[in-house]
Amino acid sequence: MKGFAMLRIGEVGWIELDKPVADPLGAIVRPLALSPCTSDTHTVWAGSIGERHNMVLGHESVGEVVEVGSLVKDFKPGDRVIVPAITPDWGAIESQEGYSMHSGGMLAGWKFSNHKNGVFAEFYHVNEADANLALLPDGVKPEDAVMLSDMVVTGFHGVELAGVSFGDIVAVIGIGPVGLMSVAGCALHGAARIIAVGSRPHCIEVARQYGATDIVNYKNGDIVTQILDATAGRGVDKVIIAGGDVDTFAEAVKIMRPGGTIGNVNYLGEGDCICIPRVEWGVGMGHKHIKGGLTPGGRMKMEKLARLLQYGKLDTSLLLTHRFVGLEGVEPALMLMKDKPADLIKPVVTIQY
Repeated sequence: MKGFAMLRIGEVGWIELDKPVADPLGAIVRPLALSPCTSDTHTVWAGSIGERHNMVLGHESVGEVVEVGSLVKDFKPGDRVIVPAITPDWGAIESQEGYSMHSGGMLAGWKFSNHKNGVFAEFYHVNEADANLALLPDGVKPEDAVMLSDMVVTGFHGVELAGVSFGDIVAVIGIGPVGLMSVAGCALHGAARIIAVGSRPHCIEVARQYGATDIVNYKNGDIVTQILDATAGRGVDKVIIAGGDVDTFAEAVKIMRPGGTIGNVNYLGEGDCICIPRVEWGVGMGHKHIKGGLTPGGRMKMEKLARLLQYGKLDTSLLLTHRFVGLEGVEPALMLMKDKPADLIKPVVTIQY
């Protein structure tokens, strides 16, 4: 079979490889919808997780089961399934401690295009199928559901990490697809005021549709000044970092009131250290909490998120700005994520059989 792979740092291409075989607990899936991610571009062109040779890329997919292992109980060939980006080993000690995304080591629950071949192939393997697959609900389109694999669950995890609750004033820094889902998640959690930080007009428009009440454009000046002015100097209750770089944490600390929480879900692909401003952090005693985490994976999370689409509580189609048909569309879709034209939010690739 063929797959689209990272050949080495800075280089991608199609490779031929053996079709995977299901282990007793696993499943083999063929893709129905795929989407590249910014983290794919970090992996290839920034070398963020180190050198990889001939590793198939991709971790966002909805697919059709073609084979299951002898111990799989809940899925069968022909089932259409949502495949989470994070597929933990659920028996690991880390999973039992509540950190399944780190099962087997730091970030090791993230297997696709990190520790094993990803989903940009004619077929791919999913470990522990009963715990890591979720049935695609009737009436939900694969291209809409593929946003659940990573964008929705990651954006919502920022909301969870920050502890957003009814009546909160929240700043969401970065309104790419993950940040937009953080905006939507804040609205679902009852935030009263959602300040979205971004500059691209289309993203701003969609942020408003998802519930943003204020827009702060960093091109119009320092975001700290703008947000403190907008809140009469008080600052915000919670901050979600869904974009930016290692310097963004300093801005987040400065705009947050004492007792607030930062939830970071931004993949920091470059830089060595994160600097926290001493005075604005209350000289170490300001009760300004900082949490950063890889999104949870697994079946339960996907099933719950799928219900939001099924019952009309969330519309992920607003994220889909560029569409391709056929597996060969993966390459131009990935290049869009690398180049980030102004009208891009997310590309999607659909495969028909």
